[in-house]
Amino acid sequence: MTRLLRDTLQEWADETRVPHDLADRALRRRAWKPVGMVVLAVGLVTAIAVSAVGLRGAGPDVRDPQATMHAATGVTLPPRPSPAPTDVRTDTEHSPPVKLIAAGRMAVSAYYTTRLERVSDDQQRVVYRWSLYDPRTDGYEKTSWAWVDVAPGLQVAAVLEGELISKRLGILDLNTRQILKWIDLEHPVGSVVWSPDGTKVLATAYSGYPDILRGKGDELGHTGNSPRTGYYIVDVEAGTAAYHELPPMAGATVTDDKIFNGNGRQDLGWSLDGTMLWAPTSTMPDRVFYSLDGQRREAPEGDRYVDYTGISATSPNGRLVLGRGVPADPVGGQKVLQWHAWADDDNVIAVGCAGSCESEFNNGLVLVSVDGQRTTQLGANRDSDKDGAWQWVLTPR
Repeated sequence: MTRLLRDTLQEWADETRVPHDLADRALRRRAWKPVGMVVLAVGLVTAIAVSAVGLRGAGPDVRDPQATMHAATGVTLPPRPSPAPTDVRTDTEHSPPVKLIAAGRMAVSAYYTTRLERVSDDQQRVVYRWSLYDPRTDGYEKTSWAWVDVAPGLQVAAVLEGELISKRLGILDLNTRQILKWIDLEHPVGSVVWSPDGTKVLATAYSGYPDILRGKGDELGHTGNSPRTGYYIVDVEAGTAAYHELPPMAGATVTDDKIFNGNGRQDLGWSLDGTMLWAPTSTMPDRVFYSLDGQRREAPEGDRYVDYTGISATSPNGRLVLGRGVPADPVGGQKVLQWHAWADDDNVIAVGCAGSCESEFNNGLVLVSVDGQRTTQLGANRDSDKDGAWQWVLTPR
């Protein structure tokens, strides 16, 4: 049962965040289960597979004239740190962490744990408990928000009021812990994720709570239907929230398409340049793309992601991309289970297994060089197959 739940929630993460955003929103926000994909068992590798990659320029900002628009007072966002910190910060003594974990351009901005709550005799729901980075203590603070996502720069967060889906979205100043603005929505939303430039928030709307599991014991699983109804694009500085309808992707049992998604939570994410959106699948390719007004589009050229996350697989200098598979002739001694994000052009934040890797579920965050020769433990190892295990969310600093 714990393994089923872990696989179901693994790393969107991290959501939607999720994550939103697994790693950004880790990752941060992966709450769906990739069909046929072994999470955290991609392979024990000793070097990061890379290849040359090109990048795509920004496209036009498309708006839907039929979208429902809600006006509000804009928010002046605090400036991002310039230059951004690049030091390595670790907490290998506590699990979950107490002190900030960061490396290069990325930081653990938040983390969550989950628990099951019974709804009826044959239904349970997954409830998230979030902890959020606190610059005042340089650590993490437990919160009561239903969902959180930290903007690039670690100055503000988008939060949802309550414990489940919510009609109230807040912009939280991390330094003062004060809400800069509440935004009331007509449709309840279940996740939030910041745009790459940190000026807009994408909120996925649901008619009911998406994380419902049905059955008992080993038969516990998704209900097979998603209550997703659409999404909001909230322009924080302009103070507007535009709603667009977008029904969920059908599951494998009701469609002949090769691309499908049978999970209840189907949170949306941003393209890497912020000009398009994507919806997750349970297959490969792991996402389909839409214009900002919800029209299906071809995948942007050069948008390469870490699988099932919103984080770019391309190195900051644009020369290398994180690959898949196990190198035929491994180099070095670092055993890596899964890579999450580039810390800089030469180092990657990854999931490393503990000890001699007797168990893939005994793992933790590490920083490993591209050649596999240098390894730094970032966080304490934990049993990721255990109920209540914490899931990190990575955000640009």
